[in-house]
Parts: sequence; C-alpha cells; structure tokens
Amino acid sequence: MHDSVAIELDGRIAIVRFDTGKTANALSQSVLIALTEAAQSFHACPEISAVILTGRVDNFSMGADLKDSDTSGGPKAPLSLRRIALRRGPALCEAWEKIDALTICAIEGWCIGGGMALAASCDLRIASETSRLYVPEVERGMNMSWGSIPRFVALIGPARTKRLAALCEKEDAKTALDWGLVGYVVPEPNGLEKALEIARAASKLPPTALKMVKHDSNAAALALAKATAYRDLEAFALLQQSEDFKEGVNSFLQGRDPNLTGD
Repeated sequence: MHDSVAIELDGRIAIVRFDTGKTANALSQSVLIALTEAAQSFHACPEISAVILTGRVDNFSMGADLKDSDTSGGPKAPLSLRRIALRRGPALCEAWEKIDALTICAIEGWCIGGGMALAASCDLRIASETSRLYVPEVERGMNMSWGSIPRFVALIGPARTKRLAALCEKEDAKTALDWGLVGYVVPEPNGLEKALEIARAASKLPPTALKMVKHDSNAAALALAKATAYRDLEAFALLQQSEDFKEGVNSFLQGRDPNLTGD
C-alpha cells in the first residue's frame, strides 16, 4: 500500500484514510492507483459491511495533483499513452462504486474536483459544517470527467449539476445538504465519528441483504451512467490540446485569474 493510504479494520468496518502530508491532499497518479487498489481489496470481502473513506482533518482533497511528476497523462504525452493514463481517475471512482459493502465518505474542509468525483462514487457523504465543495474544471479549461456527471445528476438533478460543474459554484455544507449532495452535516471535525456511527449501524444488519439493496439502488439511479459518461475521457484528452486548458492550468499554478478565449 502507498505511504499516503492506510487501511484500518474494526470488526465488520474498514476505514481507508489518505493523507499526502500536504494541506491540498492532492490526488497524484500514485495515490489514484493506491486508492483504487484499496477499493478493489473489498470487492470480494463478505466479512466487511461498511467501508469509510476519509482524507485529512483539514481538507478531504483539493483534487488532481497538477504538479504531479508523472507526466504519462500530460498534454505533451502521445495520445496513445494519455488515453491509458487518463483511465486512472475513472477506474478509481468505478472501483469505489463497485465495493460490495456500504461506502461512507467523511469530508472535512475542501472537497474539490477529483475529490468531488471520488466522494460522489461512494454511497453516503458526510460533511463537517465548515466544508466547501467545488468543481472548478471548466474554469481551468477542462471538462468534468471520471464518470462524475451522471453521479452528480443522480444525486442533485441536472440543473444543480450545471450550477456545480458547469458554472463552478462553490457550495457550502448547508447548501450541499439541502441539495442532497451530502446526506449529513456535523460540527467540525466530527465527520469520521458520524461515519463510524452509521457504519456500526450497518454492521448490525444482515450483510448480504444490505449489499443487495445498495447495488439495486445504484442500478436504478445509474442505469444510463455508462452511456452518458463514456466520452468524458476522450473529451478531456481533446481539451488538453486547447489553449484554454494550457491557460487554465498555468493561471492556477501561478495564482492568477485565467484569460479564457474558447481556443
């Protein structure tokens, strides 16, 4: 397991924590792989009823690591290699969505971009009252990918998804609760404590019936997800070649407002 990812078992409950040691808790390529492997370890795990995912106590995650030294998925890499590397984000979210047990995401602080995509792939989300949720990809010349748009629509509907992911609105915890983007809001920093409360309740239920209802619910909510998200990786690969993508990333790294032109 990656140094930034740890798994703790407590009876029928598993806790997956990721902490890069930096405030942004960014999702580098290596962290994506480690979190995917962590999720896959629970795909055939009948003794686990609930899996909790949590980040740092100050921030869940500020999204994909734009300073990552792994450039295999970067805009200068050949398309053939970029398409392979760009599958890591979707694979991460799919792995968490496919966990047999109930998954609970505990969010503290900022949950941004790829962090939001990951959180949306879990069954339940808990946010501390000071949390902020933000999907800034369009502001950076990108589309929101990782199969997240159908998941957002299933949670909050198309109009609010457009506010979140197209208009890049920053949503506070109360708004996220009102919308249904999170299911619980708790005082800071009690997200993990609430997640454990729910996980303990889940662990007392008949595990197979619990898991069947979880997957029935996902099948009903996400029946068209693959059909509507299949192109988001290819769209991202295309947008990587745009001037807006370059300007969006550079302006973010330089801490200035972008000058986006549509080119």
